[in-house]
Amino acid sequence: MKENSTIKNLNLNFGPQHPAAHGVLRLMLQLNNEVITANDTHIGLLHRGTEKLMEGKIYLHSLPYFDRLDYVSMLIQEHAYCLAIEKALNKNFYQTNFSKIRSLYDELTRVLNHLLAVSCHALDVGSMSPLFWAFEEREKILEFYERISGARMHAAFYRPNQMNLKVITRNLIDDIMIFSKNCSITLNEMNNILTFNNIWKVRLVNIGLYSLETAINYNLSGVMIRCTGLKHDLRLNKITSYAHYPYLRISSFIGYSGDSYDRFLLRLSEMIESLFLVNQISWKLSIFFDTQKNKKVFNLKSLQKKTK
Repeated sequence: MKENSTIKNLNLNFGPQHPAAHGVLRLMLQLNNEVITANDTHIGLLHRGTEKLMEGKIYLHSLPYFDRLDYVSMLIQEHAYCLAIEKALNKNFYQTNFSKIRSLYDELTRVLNHLLAVSCHALDVGSMSPLFWAFEEREKILEFYERISGARMHAAFYRPNQMNLKVITRNLIDDIMIFSKNCSITLNEMNNILTFNNIWKVRLVNIGLYSLETAINYNLSGVMIRCTGLKHDLRLNKITSYAHYPYLRISSFIGYSGDSYDRFLLRLSEMIESLFLVNQISWKLSIFFDTQKNKKVFNLKSLQKKTK
């Protein structure tokens, strides 16, 4: 019996039911073995009329929607919404404590996001250890969410131009500083096991290539555009900077190849930088708590002298 010499390409649906693209994306792929030869992309499947629902609600009641628009970057989504309202009201106080706390939790959320991206990517390529390390650190960050809002994911914690500062305690700040130190060790382990791994590099270097022109045409941002050599970071620009970032020492990183390996390196570097920012803000808040404590002690002593 003669074997059929012609090999047909495989048509594969990636999403919207796939766990890696749950409702937000559908890719109709044409595969030749492991090589994607053609792709038809359908986006926007998660749209549920959020904007329409918000039309009949006050600002505060619309806030919880933003936790659900991207449930790996919950508080960052809330922050963007609060900034829009504050800009409309012309009220921006970047030196206040609630602005510092927003920046603190934004950076913790950035680490939360990147840990998921890198560890799941490693699992897809064939490395299992980073997943366990990353999810242990993610659990700690979700605990910090719970301690301020009572919820592990959908915090609904930020408020336009205000914040419940009573839930921010010295113990919480101390625990965040301890987490930052331990998480740095985890990131170092992930770096050691992945960055110079031959299998990892073979499957990422020169894979998923695109140019700066393509990134601009598709309105890419964050790591997706910085991997092409453009240093585009809203936190660095004096005009676009927000929250407490103008008062912090901050660095941004770029790649030049525009491939998957560059994007991995950028995410790893950004997590380390986020922990550096977390430490800066934590020290500022700890100094504030110490100052407040000293004031209370001083006032108590003054009161005791007066009563005597």
